[in-house]
Amino acid sequence: MNAQQLSHRLTRVAHHVPEGAVVADIGSDHAYLPCYLVLNGIIGKAVAGEVVRGPFESAKRQVQQEGLNSQIEVRLASGLDAVHPEDGITAVTIAGMGGPLICSILEQGKERLTGVERLILQPNVHAKSIRDWAVANHWTIIEEEILKENEKIYEILVLEKKQPPVLLTPQQLLMGPKLLEEKTAIFHEKWMRESDQWKKIVASMESTAQTMEIIEKKQELVEKIQLVEEVLQRENS
Repeated sequence: MNAQQLSHRLTRVAHHVPEGAVVADIGSDHAYLPCYLVLNGIIGKAVAGEVVRGPFESAKRQVQQEGLNSQIEVRLASGLDAVHPEDGITAVTIAGMGGPLICSILEQGKERLTGVERLILQPNVHAKSIRDWAVANHWTIIEEEILKENEKIYEILVLEKKQPPVLLTPQQLLMGPKLLEEKTAIFHEKWMRESDQWKKIVASMESTAQTMEIIEKKQELVEKIQLVEEVLQRENS
């Protein structure tokens, strides 16, 4: 992977960036995504934020190597601290982290989202936490994607501020409102795998001391299994 040829996962993230947007890519690593977006004429300006010194230096080298210093600014900062009011950021991308970490970044930097029209988020795990955050903060999921790369399954969530905000059912929060509409083969594979794993955990809990914590965790998993199986069985009937 490089700035000219992204991975399938990041190519799909790039697909959801509006043409002409001013992008902040948080946790930018090598800055491949903002470089790709500028090189392909999708955007003209970006900020690449990185909290770790090593990736920050790698991103700076990459931007310089591509001759994009005048269009992409690389900043060493935690989360949305990389975004400054004068940047005029209209889209934020955060890819390759866990859902709870992405939510933490958004929550801690909420005041820096003023003027941002779109969030393009690619959690490696626990996408539900992002949907919970979106509902709580009045962001609406306008698009979702599920894809497979190197035997791993990823989800992409695209959020925009809409009025009135859209509320989601427990099933939609868990599995994705847009993904539930499409129910692709990869969607089925993911949820069959998740359900099987949860059933094994529940079975293993039966032989442990039934503390209140264990009972509550087991109930939570059983409810998730029921939500998933309702969808999968409906498809098979």
